[in-house]
Amino acid sequence: MALSFLFLMARWLVGMLLGRLRSEHAKDVEIAVLRHQLRVLRRQVKRPEFHPADRALLAVLSSALPRRRWSIFVVTPDTIMRWHRRLVTRKWTQPYSRCGRPPLDDQLVALILRLAQENPRWGYQRIQGDLKKLGIGVSATTIRAVLLGNGLRPAPRRASVTWRAFLRAQAAGIIVADFFTVETVCLKTLYVLFFIELHTRQVRLAGVTDHPNGAWVVQRARELSIEMERPQGTTAPRFLLRDRDAKFTRAFDDVFAADGVQIIKTPIQAPNANAFAERWVRTVRQQCLDWMLIWGRCHLERVLDEYLRHYNDERPHRSLALRPPRGIEVRAGPDAVTVAAGVRRRDRLGGLVHEYYQVAA
Repeated sequence: MALSFLFLMARWLVGMLLGRLRSEHAKDVEIAVLRHQLRVLRRQVKRPEFHPADRALLAVLSSALPRRRWSIFVVTPDTIMRWHRRLVTRKWTQPYSRCGRPPLDDQLVALILRLAQENPRWGYQRIQGDLKKLGIGVSATTIRAVLLGNGLRPAPRRASVTWRAFLRAQAAGIIVADFFTVETVCLKTLYVLFFIELHTRQVRLAGVTDHPNGAWVVQRARELSIEMERPQGTTAPRFLLRDRDAKFTRAFDDVFAADGVQIIKTPIQAPNANAFAERWVRTVRQQCLDWMLIWGRCHLERVLDEYLRHYNDERPHRSLALRPPRGIEVRAGPDAVTVAAGVRRRDRLGGLVHEYYQVAA
């Protein structure tokens, strides 16, 4: 109670004094009050926050105030000088002009993201190959930047093989043969015989059976020999690479030897020696068979025929400059944005595999 009375008395006395004082004296008292409030705020706030407009105002007012009076500022004199130097720097700094390549069009970025999202197992170069087939020239580095900028991780890179250099040098005259198995819904094992031309990467389905034997394999070899008869002037295969499976009998080798093809057998338990065949088996499983239930031999033949049409006619390959085995190279046109706007999708195998093409203008 006593403290409240003393506060009211002090306030009354100050009011009387201020009423009698002249205006300039009232300003001095007001300045004294503001200084005292500033000291109180300094005790409470260790590091005040200033907006850019506040810094600019204090920096400008500091030039009109003597240096010895700078103690009234909340910040140190060095801070005021730093703010002033920043204002001078901004005055003489030229606007930044971005250099380098122009940014991609929004429609082209949307197309790259569409291909990556609809095909999560595609890598950068696979997307680059499909864009090149559509007439759009975009580097794999740009595709990588677009995907990473939108939070899409890349597909895993594939490991190289031991015989890669040798097979590349001899690919123009080598075909490979191999089997792989497929389990049906009823757990029946089906055997698939296929051939690959290393030079073109073209895959040929020889046949599907549940009881492979020597006679069946020989008949498939005869059919392939007739099918692969080449016109004069074209390169005929010189070597046939196969493993040491007992289903490849001497009669099988004689069919190709009659056409002048030399048989090369891979070492025992060395799947990398027939790396192209092993890689294709992995591809057909990852992109097709692992995502479908096979009911029987006829169903498997229809599925593989459909997938091989996509593989040989539409799917780009790194070793073929991102062109399909039976595809025609399409050069990128000058107006990639217009091409991107007219891209449509074709589904194969019930939407498991996607193909992209350009609609007619």
